[in-house]
Amino acid sequence: MGQEELSDVSPLSETDHMAANLYKSNDKDSGAGDSPRSEDLCVKNAADEAENNVSKLETLLRPPSHFPQPEAPAGLMRSPSSGDENYLPLDRSMSLTSSTAMDMASFGKFIRDRGNSFSAAIVKRISSLKEGDDAAKSVTEFHLSGLKVIVRLKDEEDDGDYGDIKGRISFFSRSGCRDCGAVRSFFRSKGLPFVEINVDVFTEREKELVDRTGGVAVPAIFFNERLVGGLVALNSLRNSGEFERRMREMAGKRCPESAPRVPVYGFDDEDEAKERREDSMVGVIRVLRQRLPIQDRITKMKLVKNCFAGADMVEVLINHLDCSRQKAVEIGKELARRYFIHHVFRENDFEDSNNQFYRFLEHDPSISKCFNFRITTNDDQPKPALAVSHRLTKLMSAILEAYASEDHSHLDYNRIGSSEEFRRYTNVVQDLQRVDIFSLSTDERTAFFLNLYNAMVIHANIRIGRPGTIDRRSFFNDFLYIVGGYPYSLSAIKDGILRSNRRSPYSFVKPLSSSDRRLELVLPKVNPLIHFGLCNGARSSPRVRFFSAQGVEVELRHSAREFFSNGGLEVDLEKRVVHLTRIIKWYSADFGQDKDILQWVLGYLDANKTGLLTHLLNDGGPVNIVYHNFDWSLNS
Repeated sequence: MGQEELSDVSPLSETDHMAANLYKSNDKDSGAGDSPRSEDLCVKNAADEAENNVSKLETLLRPPSHFPQPEAPAGLMRSPSSGDENYLPLDRSMSLTSSTAMDMASFGKFIRDRGNSFSAAIVKRISSLKEGDDAAKSVTEFHLSGLKVIVRLKDEEDDGDYGDIKGRISFFSRSGCRDCGAVRSFFRSKGLPFVEINVDVFTEREKELVDRTGGVAVPAIFFNERLVGGLVALNSLRNSGEFERRMREMAGKRCPESAPRVPVYGFDDEDEAKERREDSMVGVIRVLRQRLPIQDRITKMKLVKNCFAGADMVEVLINHLDCSRQKAVEIGKELARRYFIHHVFRENDFEDSNNQFYRFLEHDPSISKCFNFRITTNDDQPKPALAVSHRLTKLMSAILEAYASEDHSHLDYNRIGSSEEFRRYTNVVQDLQRVDIFSLSTDERTAFFLNLYNAMVIHANIRIGRPGTIDRRSFFNDFLYIVGGYPYSLSAIKDGILRSNRRSPYSFVKPLSSSDRRLELVLPKVNPLIHFGLCNGARSSPRVRFFSAQGVEVELRHSAREFFSNGGLEVDLEKRVVHLTRIIKWYSADFGQDKDILQWVLGYLDANKTGLLTHLLNDGGPVNIVYHNFDWSLNS
């Protein structure tokens, strides 16, 4: 056909021509005597169909002459010989010739090669994850040529998924027990639910421990009702592979009623409740609360509220007990020693006078801010201060083990606030109201107030929340416990007792006045180590810990070493700079001058930091101290 007739053919006809040429080209390459290949047959069929389409298209008739004729774009229907300047060449794809024919087998080989290379790349990346360092092992996904590949590396210690455990894993423990901590960590690492029965918290369960195991040794691990043993037995099960089989059994077996029961929230220890006895003076104090005239009075140019005169109380005692006046005065002094009453200014003991005024402990103006006080005074017989301190320490240690990170640097305050351990703690702290702490030794007082401070901070963060920058001073001064008849704030404990009544940073007054009887409790000298035993709930403060009276000094040294090894001090040898915690800057009065501080710190550093700092101090050059910014955000 001519050029003009071909131009009327649909664009599909060009494709058909290409298919026809492809077959012809393949036919020439294959040879006349060769049998046709399957690929050639497919191409031949396509070529035959293309030729039929071309023949059909070539027989199409143009529209009659009296109808408008279709016109092509300028230059498309003209040849270059016509001399038309609007002629534009039409770019078309060239038909495949014998030199450019596509080899289908080669095309398939190309696809296979690319696929093999792609697979090899994936295998190489996965292998690099297995052979890499710990950082590489943390990679769980990567992208390769637009494809996201997710990789899960099987941990060597991962013994498999046990599914939903229908049975119950439980174990008896004690606060501060290392073997119990190892058992707890093992179950947590396996993601296994377990019930811990801490006999220091649930003291009523110790009898059950003895009945089930024949002794008081902990940990005592149970799979349902069956006693497994302690840490040694657990390790044996794990090393022999028996642990996995036991877990699969637990997955399909429900826990019988004979297994150790789960501790119930809201029930106190019956044995502990039986030990509580009312104070022998409760009968007298109840009469006085009903009969004494409680009034607001003016004395020493000050208005004192809710008080009574000493002489009025003596008269009530004489009438009620039918005793002499001297006996009534002695009873009044005994009530003051037991912290049922106290002088409005806490200046003297009880006197038979119309000019000396007293009030009941529950009428103290600070009581509304005391979070260990509920409506009225605890009228039980006061327990020894060491016994109460020991009980509180066990409870708080159990709280840390159950609801804090392994290193105790992060606490789950929401779970602590709703726990049975914390509920029992808030009950026990009421025993502090009338406890006698003046008889404690120096080490006993140090441990007592260190532990009390750390426990109060946790209590404050749960009850009133973390303070902002503006109300931070209120947080440390207005959250109170009544202890031994006196209110104690966090500041009074830290700066008044533990720092030997020194001013807090940016303050101009001492926490305790010269007439305050609590001055008898202050430590004889300042020990800078106490700053590393106190946690104020901030991320930059030392980790939470509780101390024993017997080893408080050693434990404080350990706290300091731990703090400095975890970022409390850094040495930049090149710049000759020592980076220190801002705690030392705030309490520089406790540590001394800059050079004295660095010499003091040397005793609490690891070998590497000790060597660097010693080099800076001994080479005669200047040493600069830069203090870290303090992160006040909650350590949750």
